[in-house]
Amino acid sequence: MSGVLAGLPLFTTAYGDVSLSKRPMDRVVHPLRDMGATISGRKDASLLPLSFNGTPLNGTKHTLKVRSAQVKSALILAGLLAEGETTVVEKGQTRNHTEMLLPQFGIDLDVEGSTITIQGGQKLKACDVKVPGDISSAAFFIVAAALTPDSSLTIKDVGLNPTRDGIIHVIKRMGGTIETNIHTYVGDEPIGDVHVKTSSLKGITIEGDMIPNVIDEIPIIALAATQAEGRTIIKDAEELRYKETDRISAVVDNLRQLGANVEAREDGIIIHGPTPIAGGTVDSYGDHRIGMMGAVASLISESSVTILDKDCINISYPSFFSHLNEVLK
Repeated sequence: MSGVLAGLPLFTTAYGDVSLSKRPMDRVVHPLRDMGATISGRKDASLLPLSFNGTPLNGTKHTLKVRSAQVKSALILAGLLAEGETTVVEKGQTRNHTEMLLPQFGIDLDVEGSTITIQGGQKLKACDVKVPGDISSAAFFIVAAALTPDSSLTIKDVGLNPTRDGIIHVIKRMGGTIETNIHTYVGDEPIGDVHVKTSSLKGITIEGDMIPNVIDEIPIIALAATQAEGRTIIKDAEELRYKETDRISAVVDNLRQLGANVEAREDGIIIHGPTPIAGGTVDSYGDHRIGMMGAVASLISESSVTILDKDCINISYPSFFSHLNEVLK
């Protein structure tokens, strides 16, 4: 949204909830300013709310300092409104839904490895788009089925974009029984079914280029790791500290509360398994993924789990509890 607002002939202000208002915005503000954007806000526009005094933008070349699909997408969309050519160079590949979606709207862009180039002034053409099931939401059911005894679950019509399917590969590496079946494509986006059964898991190391592909799934992967044989190490994931909450601290604090043996590191988490989940209270900290992690933990806990501020789950998955109850029947 920032990339669009920066180039429209409007004055707009973007607000966020409590968690979004703590997230760093300078990572997108600085490159937009390099294109000529006029943006103001708290701490030199490093925090929400941000005000955009829309102005003509100039295409330029950006080499991203962080791996962020949101920043990349903002700059691509700004490039559509800019004069001339805009190039975005990533540090490593991140989710590429924007690059796959824009051609469906008639936009021509060039993608070569980690470099995306787009010409300004192109006009979007209306089209119908089918939105597949979100694999980040499906991840909670994948882990639930892998951990719950005598389970066999098929999740239909899930987006299986190779920049997003890291949860599938992680569960496979941990020894999980999981299969995918791609049955259709929307543009270049693969859609298919995921089938998972109760599994005996083992500890692994998750690091490097794998991290951007599972950054949103790490809370539920950490829960899975508490039931795995041996040590699971998650590193190179400092970006977790800048999500809806500090997810490294939130995951570690909550899993400890439930009886797990976990350690926080500056850039990740170490989980020693297997350990019983005793039950207790999970503080979501207003983070939907922490709340859903707590709900899945309740399926394998020795006593009940209470989730504080469970309504935050509605941010991404308002029907989560009804779907969970459905598969538990």
